[in-house]
Amino acid sequence: MVLPEGFVIPSWYYVVPLVLGLAGVVALLWAIDPPVTDRTVIAFAPWMMLGSTFHVLNREAVDAFPDWIAPLFDTPSVYVTVAIVAGFVWIVANFLHAGGLYRSIPRFVGITGTAFVSVFAMIAIMLGYDAGQFNPFWPVVAIVITGVVTALAWIAVSLWFTDVAAITGITGSFVIFSQVLDGVSTAIGYDLLDAHEEVPLSLLVLEAGESLPTAELLGAGWLFVLVKLGLALVVVGLFTDLVRDRPRLGRLALAFVAAVGLGPGFHNVLLFTIT
Repeated sequence: MVLPEGFVIPSWYYVVPLVLGLAGVVALLWAIDPPVTDRTVIAFAPWMMLGSTFHVLNREAVDAFPDWIAPLFDTPSVYVTVAIVAGFVWIVANFLHAGGLYRSIPRFVGITGTAFVSVFAMIAIMLGYDAGQFNPFWPVVAIVITGVVTALAWIAVSLWFTDVAAITGITGSFVIFSQVLDGVSTAIGYDLLDAHEEVPLSLLVLEAGESLPTAELLGAGWLFVLVKLGLALVVVGLFTDLVRDRPRLGRLALAFVAAVGLGPGFHNVLLFTIT
């Protein structure tokens, strides 16, 4: 009831290198102890989107990777694969900064991630275009609606929960944007594009929305958007004290929450664009 469809643990000869690679990166980062600011969290946004892009490229609708490497880009392997690469880039950025070769750690991480996701997202778009499956209308609508809802929600937080907005800052607004993007894109896919929801818990919420009297007029997805927005606001509020008392740990925790939303949200946007 919790794991999404397609959740597959690969063979041991994939799992062992992934676990060792992740453990090594985490150990090095633990030793380096890099700073974590709002800019750091935003710098990892492209890496969150990169994982989604790899997953889209690996779906049957695209099937861009050869069989011997494809298991690295299934769920959940793709998240570990990207985490290893992103962590390694973060380590390199710290060494470059310490050696005076690069002024900003987050900028290096963000630019590198943006370059990666731009290349692979363009490959996905080109594959879709060549197959005659390129329609960005609803994805653009999803992004616009997400921006509007996020702005209104953050204005409300700033007015009525000023301390939450002041302490969590850009990281807090990023969490809300990420979760709302997942909610809006899922709602559009479910109500308008006949997309199948793979996460059982999300499907329960969508089915609940479908059973309401408003379903005929508003569809089922609005309830899912409301739930995602509410959960994001609650999480940001609950983590405010942690961000204030232990900023590094608090921002890392919120970054994880943002990734849980931005990853699926960008996955939907890209997948709907090319299929």
